[in-house]
Amino acid sequence: MSDVKNAESAPGVEPVWDQGRSSRDEPKRQGMSGLFRGITGDWRAYAAVAAVALAIGFVNALSTADDIARRGGVYDFRTPLLWEMTSIAVILLLAPVILAAVRRIRTEARWPVGIALAIAAIVIFSAVHITGMVALRKLVLWLAGSAYDFRLSLTVVLYEFRKDVVTCLLIGGGMWLIESRRDARRSRTSGAPAIAGLPPAAPHMVWLRDGTTRIRIEPRDIVWISSAGNYVEYSLADGTNHLVRGTLAAAESQLARFNLARIHRTRLANLDRVTGMEMKPSGDFELTFDTGQTVQGSRRYRSAVASLDGSHVST
Repeated sequence: MSDVKNAESAPGVEPVWDQGRSSRDEPKRQGMSGLFRGITGDWRAYAAVAAVALAIGFVNALSTADDIARRGGVYDFRTPLLWEMTSIAVILLLAPVILAAVRRIRTEARWPVGIALAIAAIVIFSAVHITGMVALRKLVLWLAGSAYDFRLSLTVVLYEFRKDVVTCLLIGGGMWLIESRRDARRSRTSGAPAIAGLPPAAPHMVWLRDGTTRIRIEPRDIVWISSAGNYVEYSLADGTNHLVRGTLAAAESQLARFNLARIHRTRLANLDRVTGMEMKPSGDFELTFDTGQTVQGSRRYRSAVASLDGSHVST
């Protein structure tokens, strides 16, 4: 910035408001580890998926049997019920995988990558679902002394894939909403916005994240914060700067309680680090920090520095 003196540049990272800890510091949820950590504890999500799937399966089986009877066939509820239940059984087994995929996609900041992950998840879901339900049907009918012919063809695969896309989007969308509500509850509890898949915030720390790399800083180490288009630049007391994606308004709402105040339309300043303030004839002002850096403030925001001791002010 042209009106910020002695500011250095450093590699940019993306801000996460104390929502991520290193893996060894994170409280592990009950369940599996790695990508599937915590999924076995989400029984409410699975119970909801199972209840809806079973209800739809029974209704579809009854409708299919009734349609066959209306066309002059024999009313047989058992066969369509077997088709529906084998399909539902595989879907329920895949539910934890869908939840893991949803959580992974929610943590992806790059939307093209998120879309690619969603498409890959749907394709894998459909492939496993079709293979699994055919195997179950063959097994059940083999045990019953009969046989099952899937009649594999491109038309049949596309027909099943079309249904799987809808199924995967419905289940994944429901899980996305559940995760969003959970994050909102964490946000209300912690007083900071929740980031998908990460634990609640500690009240005295700020986390900056660049992919899998996280940098933890304390608000008192921040000297000033300035907006730069779609990014926000953090200047720290040790002379390092971090250019991160975000908005100045979000930074202000999170750091106001640490005495970081807006002194300009594009800038926040840590008032606890101010050692001097010079008033300009125009009504603007210049703040000097304990690091030797100085920044310009706008007369529009003079009320933000009114709390500074009068001994700091020079004219």
